[in-house]
Amino acid sequence: MSKVAGSGKVVIADLQAQRVDFAVQNGFAHAGFVVPCKRSQNIDEKLENARDTARLASQVQIKNGELSREYDRVFECTGAEVCTQSAIYATRAGGKTIIVGMGSPVQTLPLSAALSREVDIIGTYRYANTYPNAIDLVAGKHPLLPDLERLVTHRFHGLDRAPAAFELAANTSDEQGELVLKVVIRTSEEQAMTQ
Repeated sequence: MSKVAGSGKVVIADLQAQRVDFAVQNGFAHAGFVVPCKRSQNIDEKLENARDTARLASQVQIKNGELSREYDRVFECTGAEVCTQSAIYATRAGGKTIIVGMGSPVQTLPLSAALSREVDIIGTYRYANTYPNAIDLVAGKHPLLPDLERLVTHRFHGLDRAPAAFELAANTSDEQGELVLKVVIRTSEEQAMTQ
């Protein structure tokens, strides 16, 4: 969506290399990086890990050796406290951090880092008022929109397979080690309608 909305460069961050590679290889992002998984014992360690992650984000090579530096807009979609902290640190002065992820209801955030650099923190409720725009976007087959069918990595046929589908959807990879993104269940009624 960011590419369609006019973002010059889209960088994705994830804990899993497979997801980052998928996003870049399939045109969902220009570049990406794998966030190191570090455990923190206290708030000082959490904030230091967040600063380290933001530093890593600023060193992502986009193309032709160009570094990403700080970001105009950062969308934090996990809800994890350290990710929200990292998002604030990675946003450039005067930029915007958009919090989409709904994690813990109480988080410690580096407000002084946001205030001193005039970073706007914007909260948005996941999926609120997005369906009409999303439907129009997909129906119009916008030229900058990547092939969304690629997001569907696994398909199940029949509602009797729903438990297995939901079990798979809760994982990041299947039994063969293949990436799991979106899992679709097709009912027998849908199959009859499409034939």
